Amino acid sequence: MAICRGFDQYPGVIWNVEEFARAAAVTADGLAAYVDESQRGLPPVIRRRPPREVAERLGLVRWIREGGMTPDSYAEFLAAYLDEGTRLHHPAYLGHQIAAPDFPAALADFVHGATNNPMAVYEMGASAATVEFEVLRWMLDKVGFGETGGGVLTHGGSLANLTALLAARAAAVPEAWTDGVPADLALLAPASAHYSLTRAAAILGLGERAVMPLDVDGLGRVDVARLPEALDRVRRAGRRPMALVASACSTGTGLYDDLRGIGEFCTANGVWFHVDGAHGASALLAEEHRHLLDGIELADSLIWDAHKMLRTSSLAAAVLTRREGDLDAAFRQRASYLFYGDQGFDLIGRTVECSKAELGLKVFLNLAWRGERGLGDYVARQYATAHRFWELARERPGFECPYEPESNIVCFRYGGADQAEIRERLMADGAFQLTSAEIDGVRHLRVTVMAPATDDKTLEALLDRIGGERGPGG
Repeated sequence: MAICRGFDQYPGVIWNVEEFARAAAVTADGLAAYVDESQRGLPPVIRRRPPREVAERLGLVRWIREGGMTPDSYAEFLAAYLDEGTRLHHPAYLGHQIAAPDFPAALADFVHGATNNPMAVYEMGASAATVEFEVLRWMLDKVGFGETGGGVLTHGGSLANLTALLAARAAAVPEAWTDGVPADLALLAPASAHYSLTRAAAILGLGERAVMPLDVDGLGRVDVARLPEALDRVRRAGRRPMALVASACSTGTGLYDDLRGIGEFCTANGVWFHVDGAHGASALLAEEHRHLLDGIELADSLIWDAHKMLRTSSLAAAVLTRREGDLDAAFRQRASYLFYGDQGFDLIGRTVECSKAELGLKVFLNLAWRGERGLGDYVARQYATAHRFWELARERPGFECPYEPESNIVCFRYGGADQAEIRERLMADGAFQLTSAEIDGVRHLRVTVMAPATDDKTLEALLDRIGGERGPGG
């Protein structure tokens, strides 16, 4: 029996590289047109047709059952698929904290899609793993952890927060991995902290009730002066503080906690200090905003999302610890088919994921194309555009802004109307996408300036549209 056969013996199994090249060209052309028209604000920023209508337009059932797509039919499918999505490059995209990705990061996704080197195990992707090592070294240096710190990239901030708190748990209760979690641990966090922290507490076995609130001001920022009271409450309740969480910046408001004040308190009291810097840690690259992160080097752990302000595609989030050994202690696992020999270059011992995408390549290519200064300029520009929106809104009757923005996130209200209804009307025809958040129990509209194409014209148009919806009295 012949062992080797021609590629034509395996149609649809062996890559047809010519067909791939044609489809890749279709993809590049289609995406280029999509980004171009999105940046110019030509189509709606969002469409919200029901799933059944979208499925019918895309012919999903037929393609799933019958197959047979070709580069030509794929071109038609891709055009419809892109048209039904949300356009993050659109100037009116002012919604969620997800980047309008730069094209170098998109190239990295394309490379990973073809090579598929899940590099948590070094032998599965030496180049990808080496790139991640150097990206992490750069991040550790920026944070101030230097040569003593450790890091890993994960698929998103929720996994990153979970991983960081696993390291905190290992430091507080090393035996928890084998013996289970004692019932007296507590996680101290402000109510404004990202929901993934409470979720992580539940996953870790602490339970939601172990998340004990920190005192905050009217805008949700941690009140440093009242931290002793909070710690006393925890101890009087018979609990041990596993970690204390600060935001840099808060997901809802974009405001930064006083990292130095909190960090000094944690150091003095022997409490693990975790900073959720998913969105705002990138301000380290912008000279005029770096002060917002003063004291970050005091953190025991930090997360930093690249798919927010470093303009990578989703997902790529760093977990960084001040002491490398703390991250290595987060997990304990046995698998004879994976853990053997010299593990010095493997990252699998630091992550939930066994198969982990080539995440470092996305960050690296953005840095390689734009440079550290270029990424810092992007952060500064988006922060400045948000500040400009605050200035414009304050000049108009009926608009109320509860704080001066510190980042690219701005919360505001218009009149006495139902703010959620205003948002729905704005999004109904796809002219704008924005979100909302509660501040001190009051619902506000929320703008997050992510797209580089957002300018004064966009901001004025949004304010005009809101002001024209109904009078200031609601």
